Amino acid sequence: MRIDVLIENVHIYNSYFKTFIHGNAAILDGKFLYIGKRGSESFEAAERLDGNGRYMIPGLIDIHLHIESTMVTPETFSYGLIRNGVTTIVPEPHEIANVFGLDGVKQFMKASQDTVADMFYAIPSSVPATSMETTGGEIHIADLDELLRTERIICLGEIMNFVDVITDPDCKTNQIINHVRANYPHLIIEGHVPKLLDLDLHRMIYSGVDSDHTHQSIEGMEARIAAGMFIEIQEKSMTDEVMAYLIQHDVSEHYCFVTDDVMADSFQRRGHLNHIVRKAIGMGMKPEQAIYASTLSPAKRMRMYDRGVISPGKIGDFLLLSNLEQLTIEQVFKAGRKVYDVEEAYTPIIKPPAFPAHYYQSVQMAPLKEADFEVSIEEADDVYTCRKMMVKDGSTFTEEQHAQVKVQQGKLLWQESGSALIATFERYGKNGNRAYGLIGGDTIKRGAIATTYSHDNHNLLVVGHNPGDMQLAANEVINNQGGFSVVEDGKVIANLRLPVGGILTEEPLEQVAMEVEQLRKAMESLGYQHYNPIMSISTHSLPVSPALKITDFGLIDVNQGKVVPLVIQESK
Repeated sequence: MRIDVLIENVHIYNSYFKTFIHGNAAILDGKFLYIGKRGSESFEAAERLDGNGRYMIPGLIDIHLHIESTMVTPETFSYGLIRNGVTTIVPEPHEIANVFGLDGVKQFMKASQDTVADMFYAIPSSVPATSMETTGGEIHIADLDELLRTERIICLGEIMNFVDVITDPDCKTNQIINHVRANYPHLIIEGHVPKLLDLDLHRMIYSGVDSDHTHQSIEGMEARIAAGMFIEIQEKSMTDEVMAYLIQHDVSEHYCFVTDDVMADSFQRRGHLNHIVRKAIGMGMKPEQAIYASTLSPAKRMRMYDRGVISPGKIGDFLLLSNLEQLTIEQVFKAGRKVYDVEEAYTPIIKPPAFPAHYYQSVQMAPLKEADFEVSIEEADDVYTCRKMMVKDGSTFTEEQHAQVKVQQGKLLWQESGSALIATFERYGKNGNRAYGLIGGDTIKRGAIATTYSHDNHNLLVVGHNPGDMQLAANEVINNQGGFSVVEDGKVIANLRLPVGGILTEEPLEQVAMEVEQLRKAMESLGYQHYNPIMSISTHSLPVSPALKITDFGLIDVNQGKVVPLVIQESK
């Protein structure tokens, strides 16, 4: 029988029994035809490959991630994925949607149509994430209909505004959920439900939201699984307790591994989903279990029944590993065709700018002055109790604490309070909103950082200890049409230009990784103490991530879902 490829002498992962069998695999027209003992005596192959006793596993599948978190284009992202054995992803482009709305989503999908890795998109469901922020674009129900009609859509992306879903039946998010359930009843609805338990959790599931990828605890994970929710485990949830639970309990059908957000330097240095799988194995999970959680389990969740397993009729996406425990990738095949070999040159394709001209002119702000970092207070001279955002290592969640701060001649003397200032400025030229707050904890102890890479509204966010450094950092970002700038003592010590919508660059992954590493080191040199300082500062403006955050509307009490004042009361 004629076939295209015959892979002989390999240990083939059988997903249905979660075990390896020794044998051969035949591929025809990009799909697996046969897996078993038969070889060249039964097949006339156009190409024969001696597996040399290596391990053959399905291509890895990541069903929850944001390409924009790596700050590169889909083409560049695919280049990084393939060498790390990830052959299928479900990206949700809600960052570019917050900047450019429906057109941003369509342009992003257009930029990914020729990538080697398959990209099946999630529709951004929460753009903006709340009604308490200004964004460059929005996604409405009519936009959902257009995307479902014209694009390769596989699910409704994470429902983020859980407070409104529970408390406001008529909110925009509930309108979107109800529209999807009534008109697209088979469309999967992804969720973002940090810390919810009991009735609130069940109300979210009742609404149609039946997955969660946020930071997990044993209590929360058990409650979710017991109620029928699918868990997507990202690295920050891989605590010893959570991993022990997954290893010891028969819950393989109720979870998978995902990456969510991967910084470019981590992508370059450690890998992608393969890093998560390798880490799981290192924490005591059997390789067979970890592979299942990154191949067939996510494929089932997204109803991608044509992949995630090496069996007849399935797409021929697979990896050849020389070391199972270390997940050492030697070759990657996509639809039966070799697309990566560790022994061969692997270089990115350099392409011209992929986006419309106005995507490179999205920061519509005049330069700031030092006076823009003065905080005016309509209170008499006295000492006041103010809210203070506390950053903590190990999480992107923050805490609210209180600080005593003087007000003199209508100005908040924040520099004398022992706190840094956090400020945000609407940058789309819509309303000129700005807001101020105090910040402390595991953040910088001197200098300033400014960025337009601030989830999810991507307005200009500035944190600093003196107005001069804050002005310089902010204006560097404005002049660069977006990105990051780190300043100390009047000098720029790190810059990352993100000219596409203020959140992306078209530079090669290796260069972006180097610049991101320099950025991270510069932030740490100012005293930032966090496992991921870039993601930490980027989520200070995310009003769906507990507990105290800031947008151009003001300070946000996330758990109450409302804007709260900086000044609480006069000290007695």
